[in-house]
Amino acid sequence: MAEGNPLGGQPDLAKCLLDMAVDSWRFGRLFERALSALDAGEQKRYLAQFRWFQRRMEESLGEAGMRFVNIEGHPFDPGMAATALNIEEFDAGDALVVDQMIEPIVMGPEGIIRTGTVTLRRMET
Repeated sequence: MAEGNPLGGQPDLAKCLLDMAVDSWRFGRLFERALSALDAGEQKRYLAQFRWFQRRMEESLGEAGMRFVNIEGHPFDPGMAATALNIEEFDAGDALVVDQMIEPIVMGPEGIIRTGTVTLRRMET
């Protein structure tokens, strides 16, 4: 490798896979929203291709000992492995639920590899 390489040698392949997987996850969320603008026939065709891609990404993560954790719809606990972007909008006594995952939580064999990012909403009673 040439001197001055910012990677300092071989890149960490697991980190590269993780970065690509998280970016793919984010892109997938955007893609799902875009699909909703299509008619049902086109949605079905593109959704099948998208689901195949998601399955392949999850298989690749699994082979590397990692997996995504989605906590949408779960009651929020400040001890969760996720940063709540809008926590300041609520009072301390509010019962909160995870409304949307912005970035997924990534788990590995030893525990949390990367914390997620979420938005919250008040729990409906």
